[in-house]
Amino acid sequence: MIYHQVSELIGQTPLFELNLPVPKGSKIFAKLEMFNPGGSIKDRLGKYLIEQAFKNQRINAESTIIEPTAGNTGIGLALAALEAKLKTILVVPEKFSQEKQILMQALGAQLVHTPSEDGIVGAIKKAKSLQQQTPNSYVPMQFENPENPAAYYHSIAPEILTEFTAAQLQLDGFAAGAGSGGTFVGMARYFKEKVPTIQTAIVEPEGSILNGGPQHSHRTEGIGVEFVPPFLDKKDVDHIFTISDQAAFHWVKQLAKDFGLLIGSSSGAALAASLKLAEQLPAGSNIVTVFPDSSERYLSQHIYAEK
Repeated sequence: MIYHQVSELIGQTPLFELNLPVPKGSKIFAKLEMFNPGGSIKDRLGKYLIEQAFKNQRINAESTIIEPTAGNTGIGLALAALEAKLKTILVVPEKFSQEKQILMQALGAQLVHTPSEDGIVGAIKKAKSLQQQTPNSYVPMQFENPENPAAYYHSIAPEILTEFTAAQLQLDGFAAGAGSGGTFVGMARYFKEKVPTIQTAIVEPEGSILNGGPQHSHRTEGIGVEFVPPFLDKKDVDHIFTISDQAAFHWVKQLAKDFGLLIGSSSGAALAASLKLAEQLPAGSNIVTVFPDSSERYLSQHIYAEK
């Protein structure tokens, strides 16, 4: 098939069965989102946010997109804005992945840095300030925009359920990381509507606050929350698994060695949580998770270093 726009390449990513020992003889399947053109699941979000902004007349051909981001959403937005010929300003905590920042700039985005110690809250504050200074600008604000979960409700979740149905498999469990929370919420909501018996699990690193632990820094990048996302509804959540950096990076290294899968640390955490979820489900369950991106954009963080 011949394609004519990069946006046509977003979605329909592979669903991969992980051939590894799983508690109770269950199976774990991973949606490999690094196969999107921008290299992550957030390509889906960037495309959807820009489409909806045009549809609802929040932006026009002369608008500037401003967004606080840790990286992948910035790349997804920059990709979508590039296709729409829009200017993009991305506000990024300065010490986040250099690879992501380089890719955002390669796609034409202007970067504005905030102190790393201020976290994403500092980036949000700066983005809102820039909006006040920039005429005809729009901040999608993934952290509070209900179109964030909607992007995944309407794309990746139906894809997965279609793939399970085609393979004549029952979907019993779902685990995904929470950063903005949109991926988990959108997918969990769709799955619970279509498969009411499913058990869902949020994945967070140590240092995130959803399980009530103290907030602190962590090596696992791309997930973890400093505040509870406003669209997160407890009815969508059956389990919250807090995964250590050690466990996440163990699976990063193991999947490279065993399967040739080059995953990021949030994917390693998602796998660790999926194994925990298998312990809670009946024998022979089928669990799906999401590997949001690849290890290649974290190499400067020494993701494969022995520790």
